[in-house]
Amino acid sequence: MKGNKTPEMAWSWLCALALFGAGAWMSAHAAPVQIGLPAPQDNDVYLVQPGDILHVTVWREADMQLEVLVRPDGSFSIPLAGEIVAKNKSAAMLTREISDKLQKYMPDLSVTVGVKQPAGNKVYVIGKVNQPGEFIMTRPMDVMQALTVAGGLNKYAAPGDIKIIRRENGEQTVFHFDYGDIEDGDHLKQNIMLRSGDLIIVP
Repeated sequence: MKGNKTPEMAWSWLCALALFGAGAWMSAHAAPVQIGLPAPQDNDVYLVQPGDILHVTVWREADMQLEVLVRPDGSFSIPLAGEIVAKNKSAAMLTREISDKLQKYMPDLSVTVGVKQPAGNKVYVIGKVNQPGEFIMTRPMDVMQALTVAGGLNKYAAPGDIKIIRRENGEQTVFHFDYGDIEDGDHLKQNIMLRSGDLIIVP
């Protein structure tokens, strides 16, 4: 009896090993699947704008403790590193860029870039709000937040016909915003994140 079962058992083991090997091969060659992993978000990173004042420090270099104004073209200059394009870059990005440019002059340097005054990162709210004007964005801000900072809509406003005007690279884009939709939790994609220079018009 025992001798009769041995070939069957051997065949079963061979089949199992073959299936295991095939499964391992498929796992190794299948495209990786990510489940429930959110896309990276950069909304919490402040991006430098023209008009901002930056503080640039090179450790142990007394002549390299600088305050620089970001010009209207989005750039500034510092000794040795030359022209630096700062617009829409974070302080961390500027730190790496300046470090790379200064490395050949100061091999063991330590650079720090900070935003001393974010005066250039402005949005504008005009029309039928309680406190129209220009507002500096010290953090990321959406349309609803900007309207709140502007004191909210007054009683004469047309909440369903609000517009956001954005000008970039010579092009003008108009976004429509319905205040009532957002209050009701509908069409939330209208509540876009604002960019420097955006104009909100409340008729």
